[in-house]
Amino acid sequence: MLACAAHAGKLSIVIDDFGYRPAQENQVLQMPSAISVAVLPDAPHAREMATKARQRGHEVLIHLPMAPLSKQPLEKDTLRPDMSDAEIERIIRHAVANVPGAVGLNNHMGSAMTSSLPGMQKVMRVLNHYNFYFLDSMTIGNSQSTRAAAGTSVKVIKRRVFLDDTQNEADIRNQFTRAVRLAQRDGYAIAIGHPHPTTVNVLQQMLPTLPSDITLVRPSQLLNEAQRTGPLPQPAPPRNPFRGVKLCVVKQQPVPASRALEVIAESISGSRAMRYINTHFSGLTFSAPKTP
Repeated sequence: MLACAAHAGKLSIVIDDFGYRPAQENQVLQMPSAISVAVLPDAPHAREMATKARQRGHEVLIHLPMAPLSKQPLEKDTLRPDMSDAEIERIIRHAVANVPGAVGLNNHMGSAMTSSLPGMQKVMRVLNHYNFYFLDSMTIGNSQSTRAAAGTSVKVIKRRVFLDDTQNEADIRNQFTRAVRLAQRDGYAIAIGHPHPTTVNVLQQMLPTLPSDITLVRPSQLLNEAQRTGPLPQPAPPRNPFRGVKLCVVKQQPVPASRALEVIAESISGSRAMRYINTHFSGLTFSAPKTP
């Protein structure tokens, strides 16, 4: 059992957007304490849910709004790349006060912010003073979070799977299974979901059925893991056992008619019927009947 635990795949699940839906969020807090939560600092129930989550043993992150590339309504104090160091420091200090007990920070939206190296360097310089880790939600492929953290003590880890891009339960189940497969293949995986009723239902059903080689962990337990971002490989096609084997070429030659007749005669003479006749009727002679 100890050997199996040492080689188990590690799966970390973080539920974002805490602070707006206490009914569903309380259901999440009834799940294993290794499930972590990310709290929006200006949500109406931010302090309440962060405090309750910490009391129940869940790891708490600040879910900090960052500017997206798309045009959409933004949360209060959304970080933008053009903000000064002082403005970013003020917003993060306010978020820390509103989310007590947080040990890390991840981005809410943020494709414009996380793809900006100068913008993320400002964020990392501030986080360096709080001893926080940064969980990159990977809302854009060319995120600069890892480069921006260079020269600081901030450790960066990255999301591999979004559980609920849709709120269809079958899709969420498939994404949960994908996260498990990634953890089995790579040794660990981080999945992010939200406190939607469908997501809560799927987690309640599937968490008790986790494979024995998967261990639920907090994000902070993955800070020293090598980051992997490659896609889940597709199954290889079945191998052809005859690939590369040279085939014998048979040259067809015409058979003379006389030889064909000989083969037929040999076949008849060696048949069971001919052996029976030779055994039981050999030596018999027949005379023609006399005519009167």
